[in-house]
Amino acid sequence: MLQKIRLENIAIVLFHTRVPENIGAAARAACNMGIRKLVVAAPQNLDMSRVSRMATHAASDVLETMTVHDTLQEALSGFNWVVGTTARLGGARQVIPSPSRLAEKLIPISAENRIALLFGPEDRGLTNEDLRLCHDLVSIPTADFSSLNLAQAVMIMCYELFRASREELLSHSPRLASRHELDGMYEQLKDILVRIDYINPENPDYWLNKVRYFLSRLQLRALDVSIIRGICRQIDWYSGKCFRDGVEAERMNAEHPTSNVQHRMEKRNNQ
Repeated sequence: MLQKIRLENIAIVLFHTRVPENIGAAARAACNMGIRKLVVAAPQNLDMSRVSRMATHAASDVLETMTVHDTLQEALSGFNWVVGTTARLGGARQVIPSPSRLAEKLIPISAENRIALLFGPEDRGLTNEDLRLCHDLVSIPTADFSSLNLAQAVMIMCYELFRASREELLSHSPRLASRHELDGMYEQLKDILVRIDYINPENPDYWLNKVRYFLSRLQLRALDVSIIRGICRQIDWYSGKCFRDGVEAERMNAEHPTSNVQHRMEKRNNQ
């Protein structure tokens, strides 16, 4: 069916923002482009009088419904798809090179999923640990100086999303797993992969990153996450069973060493 991006399913998430006026300016930029959801995570200074003064009356409804969280994980837990903004190119993960291409990709995803557009602190942006929570990374191309003012970056991203909300494309995407569901799956995977010696137990998060990068490309649904967690539970049960069987065999050998030797000899003779 014909589809265009659903702005009501998109939120701007500001993490560890330093200057209150930047929150207000971002709220105003998002409001101008039809995005009404604003989420703030671990702000360094949340002086609402300064925020409101910069947002002006036009974006007052955005501030009234704005939510504030203590951690980034908490802020993202209810979202199905997270897009991180970064000026750093290269590395292990592919970065979408322009906001317009991102908007095109998000059209089908936004139909049934809540999307977070994540911006980091003004002075350093998102860290590698922060970016690990993202399904996609996007960069805003510039001529020379790569760092943009936070509100400028928000405006550019929101403008491209707004444009995509006015165009219809033939596409479809199911509801994807939420950030909370994915985090639970990754914790369970890490525990199992350490226990079976697939990843180094001294630095499991580093080795798990490769698994994260792989799975983040698959647009996992809630059912997919449930299947993966079910496999992890079965591995856990089977490894426990093998351990218990081994302990029982050792106990029997210790209690009846002669009979066990005779049993093995009789079995060999009968073959």
